[in-house]
Amino acid sequence: MTTERISTGTEQLDEILNGGLLKHAINLIVGVPGSGKTILSQQVAFHNATPTEPALYLSTLSEPLDKILRYGEGLAFFDLDGVRDGRVVYEDLGQSLGEGGLDEVLSAVDALLRRVQPSIVVVDSFRAFHAIAQDVRTFRLFLYGLLRRLTATPTTSIWNAPYAREGAINEAESAVADAIIALDVKRVAERELRILQVLKVRGSSYRSGEHSYRITADGLKVFPRLADERIASRYQLSPEHAATGIKALDDLLGAGGYWSGATTLIAGPSGIGKTLMGLHFIYHGARTGEPGILATFHENETQLARIVASFGWSIDEPDVHVMARGVVGMDIDEWAHELIDLADRTRARRIVVDSLPDLEIAAGDPIRFREWMFSVIQRFTRAGVSLMMLVEVPDLFEVDRISDQGISHLADNVILLQYVREGAELARALTVLKTRAMRHRPMVHRYDITGEGFVLGDVLLMPG
Repeated sequence: MTTERISTGTEQLDEILNGGLLKHAINLIVGVPGSGKTILSQQVAFHNATPTEPALYLSTLSEPLDKILRYGEGLAFFDLDGVRDGRVVYEDLGQSLGEGGLDEVLSAVDALLRRVQPSIVVVDSFRAFHAIAQDVRTFRLFLYGLLRRLTATPTTSIWNAPYAREGAINEAESAVADAIIALDVKRVAERELRILQVLKVRGSSYRSGEHSYRITADGLKVFPRLADERIASRYQLSPEHAATGIKALDDLLGAGGYWSGATTLIAGPSGIGKTLMGLHFIYHGARTGEPGILATFHENETQLARIVASFGWSIDEPDVHVMARGVVGMDIDEWAHELIDLADRTRARRIVVDSLPDLEIAAGDPIRFREWMFSVIQRFTRAGVSLMMLVEVPDLFEVDRISDQGISHLADNVILLQYVREGAELARALTVLKTRAMRHRPMVHRYDITGEGFVLGDVLLMPG
């Protein structure tokens, strides 16, 4: 039997919960102060409330009701007409708690359930009931009485409580809750990252792990953690090749370019021409019917406009889309979901990421980064999107490794760019280190960068 759900108002959070919050159940939202519990609760209430199935929002002693309403009005989902016409009913239990204690609260809840007949009941915050209870026995009797009233009617309950993830599971309300969502603020190096984790969903699967989120004017925006399992099912491989935009390199590859849908690493030190090679790939694709995305952390669109103009391209090319982002405060899952959405909207067939070490630093954890890399590559490969990732290496000469995380094995192609000493001058050299399912000769070729781009030269004889 499939468990019924209600939407949280956020598609990505519904995805994490395997369809949304449990309907006609107790859903507990915990988190440190300021983590967004009240915003998420109101978001669910307004998203689901109708004239015939209203939502009842009960405040306790955490914040005055007028304060909740005042700040709620600044959110896009807050519908003042819905409050006026009774679709979302706000009531303050603070007076009942102060005058008659927990028994008075149960009487007030009885009266409100009869009058409003809500489909959703929010309690914000549940922890206030602990403060009023004289002892553990009193609180547990109150909890049982409230639970009996709410489960006797077709009502979906959402309870807030300002508990940290680690301590929430020890509270009595966690034992009776059918689902628990924890919101937290996690420190990563010098940054603070908002983290959402599902701790419990009774009788159902859900996506485990930590998922990042942001609080916006539209409510909570959630970015599910990219950690895909390996998909064993077969998929269609394109028989076409994606030309590099550099004729001499296409000839060197021996097949007119990379396989369409392949993943390519371009590795080399600063100033060697990695970005230019990526631009060749993107602009050649755009002019041959393959829209592309340049996802960069290094240049903004103004800087890029000058760079591409010097090679006869235009930043306003219809099938070239620039996603320029800064690395300060960046979350890799948020960035990846934005890239995936942009690729879907523009029907992109080529993507260049400049550069991979920026994402590795943002991940903050080598294991997390490898999981993330595998997930991104698998998604784009199965979609037939050609992915090119630029990697800066510290060595100017005789590069002995591509990445400290050993990611080159995930790529289908690896192109190494490096400097070679020629007396008092430095020459640029290119080597095709790896091409999956294609023959290649790993020879070191000289190349120059001219006003027309890359010009491949002779084979270099390396010393030693």
